[in-house]
Amino acid sequence: MLYPDASSWRAAPRKSVLFFGMSGLGKTHVSKMLVGDGGWFHYSIDYRIGTNGMYQHIKDNLIAHAMREPFLAQMLRADAMYLEPNVHDHDLHAVSTYLGKPGNPVRGGLSMEEYQRRQSQFRDAEIAALNDTAAFKERAERLYGYPNFICDTGGSICEWIDTGAAQDPLLHELAQHCLLIWIKGSEDHTAELIRRFDRAPKPMAYQPAFLERVWAAYLERESCTETEVDPDAFIRWTYAQALAHRQPRYAAMARHGITVTAEEIAGLRGGQDFEELVASKL
Repeated sequence: MLYPDASSWRAAPRKSVLFFGMSGLGKTHVSKMLVGDGGWFHYSIDYRIGTNGMYQHIKDNLIAHAMREPFLAQMLRADAMYLEPNVHDHDLHAVSTYLGKPGNPVRGGLSMEEYQRRQSQFRDAEIAALNDTAAFKERAERLYGYPNFICDTGGSICEWIDTGAAQDPLLHELAQHCLLIWIKGSEDHTAELIRRFDRAPKPMAYQPAFLERVWAAYLERESCTETEVDPDAFIRWTYAQALAHRQPRYAAMARHGITVTAEEIAGLRGGQDFEELVASKL
């Protein structure tokens, strides 16, 4: 690990951490808390995906939809207007909407072929954003003078890492530059995340093999064809299984770092609390 023990962590003049775990457990909350205390640069993987890796795909999709309207098509062809997606670090609606959901097109569903194509685009974008971590860490200090660095990852990071490999290249690269910190939720947190998702289901990114497995299982379970699938019903059904699928993958990643609980993160009141929490886990 980057900091093999508490003393090396406390003595480090420059601290660098990477938060991972399911969305909704406090990764961005603790990141913004540390930024508010000063001295920390916040590198959001989700924001980087939206403004770099997925940006052109999202823009092209906006143009494709606009071209269906004759007036807008005429304006675009004449270069009399332009369309740009608006991605915020606190709102990734543009990315989420582009990823979409598979199923009945009348209900806004995508064909599974198109859904898988967009999933693949997201996978490439997320891996690229993660591999940019070292560069952003260097720029944060060189350009802006930040001594400390946070890599705030998305919930799907574990999907692209071979947790069974002796040394996964991506995980090894990240561990070279950051202390990996798993924010682990309890069973109560899992239940709340499922309730929250059920109220407002949103697109997710899945490991290809997992997606193929749950899609086939859902079609068999509902005795329906691809175009008969209710997109929201499918991703609601899939979400709880995704949580269970990801837990052992997160746990395997955590062997290369430390684990803190969502309750511990929620109880932090500032940077000093955070530094002591990390020291206690090393």
